[in-house]
Amino acid sequence: MKNVAVIGAGTMGNGIAHVFAMNGYKVSLVDVSEERLEKALETIDKNLWRMVAKGKIDESKKEETIKNISTFTDISDAVRSCDLVVEAASEKLDIKLSIFRELDELTSEDCILASNTSSISITKIASVTSKPDKVIGMHFMNPVPIMKLVEVIRAYNTSDDVTQNIMDLSKNLGKVPVEVNDYPGFVANRILMPMINEAIYTLFEGVAGVEEIDTVMKLGMAHPMGPLQLADFIGLDICLAILRVLHDGFGNPKYAPCPLLVNMVTANKLGVKTGEGFYKYTKGSKELVVSDSFK
Repeated sequence: MKNVAVIGAGTMGNGIAHVFAMNGYKVSLVDVSEERLEKALETIDKNLWRMVAKGKIDESKKEETIKNISTFTDISDAVRSCDLVVEAASEKLDIKLSIFRELDELTSEDCILASNTSSISITKIASVTSKPDKVIGMHFMNPVPIMKLVEVIRAYNTSDDVTQNIMDLSKNLGKVPVEVNDYPGFVANRILMPMINEAIYTLFEGVAGVEEIDTVMKLGMAHPMGPLQLADFIGLDICLAILRVLHDGFGNPKYAPCPLLVNMVTANKLGVKTGEGFYKYTKGSKELVVSDSFK
């Protein structure tokens, strides 16, 4: 597999494109607007310069990586000759199903279709294609160029060959793949999201404040980032969406999202991407300041 398409040029999509391109793959990066694609290339370029500054790559490697990426607003032009397509669009089932129906019609019979979903059923996604044996999950971690883990999610009909190909491919990208089965939240988010939700309940019920909760988890459990700061980093809307997948998938009340989380998402206080969540974020500043709502 040498020709890869990445659908979606947001935070995860541009990170996935970056990693493939840096490892010699020809990448077609697809999004609905030229503006989003230009922003993605700017982000990739900035991240590559950081790697140059740290001595991880040289300038020729940086330029080679950028040259390996082509951008498209027309999905049909991007995917026809691809060996692998990685979907990294919004974490919404209807959007993903629509994309996979289209990919099924546009790609060759041998092309593997992967989703970077963090919680949605790969089996459900595969069910709208004519080749469910070639559909698989590749759940990269954010930030993609730095984090080593890839959850490789095997759907009900995913073939042994496709699973092995994606495991090997992930290793070629310098990642550590872990094969998991297709159940709500897989492994990472099935464990992580209840912890984040419980941290939000702890704040909601007045047990402790934002900084206190995060400090306990950082110093007491050796977490590099507290759960409330991590929720801001992930995006509170994404956390809520994943919790709803878990709640719907298992029918267990322990996965019910905290009302505070629901209210914050409704108020568009989504964390880093909107400038405020549990903390306030100012461009260019690394200081962690608790939101006025929680002081």
